[in-house]
Amino acid sequence: MPVARLTVSIAAVLLAISAWAAPALAADPGGGGCDTCTLVNEKTLSLDLARGIAQAALAKCRADGNHVSVTVLDRDGLVKIAFRDDGAGPHTLFTSRRKAFTALTFKQPSGQWAHRVLSEPAVAGLKDTAGTIALAGGMPVRAGSEVVGAIGVSGSPGGDKDEACANAGVAQFSDKLK
Repeated sequence: MPVARLTVSIAAVLLAISAWAAPALAADPGGGGCDTCTLVNEKTLSLDLARGIAQAALAKCRADGNHVSVTVLDRDGLVKIAFRDDGAGPHTLFTSRRKAFTALTFKQPSGQWAHRVLSEPAVAGLKDTAGTIALAGGMPVRAGSEVVGAIGVSGSPGGDKDEACANAGVAQFSDKLK
């Protein structure tokens, strides 16, 4: 097939596709026109608040004699702050992030989620969700009823102790999370 003929054929195909897709793209899925076009107002963690929550969690773990890693994620699952205490295992930083991501994704403590995926057949398949881990130590951070981030702690001898540190970090700043 000559090049000129091929170019005309490709152009014809592209024109047909755009003619077919244009009405679908122009359709108003909400049926309300621009009355439904608004900005979304979302609360978000500041770096200072994330750092304060993380430091309070670390202080609790240190007071209990544990050296841990702490990760605080924003509402989109991106790391806001993360650190590994002196003496914390190298794997704990990655694990703390996964615990926080689990709490954020499922909007519940990671230990509660772990219990559900390990005991409820209907949700068992969720244990393989990328980036999550079925261990206690992750807590969602809420501003009122809205999840604005999450904290994950790893390195204590038991997820329940990690979770207590995460809770302490969030609780210390509860007045700022309204």
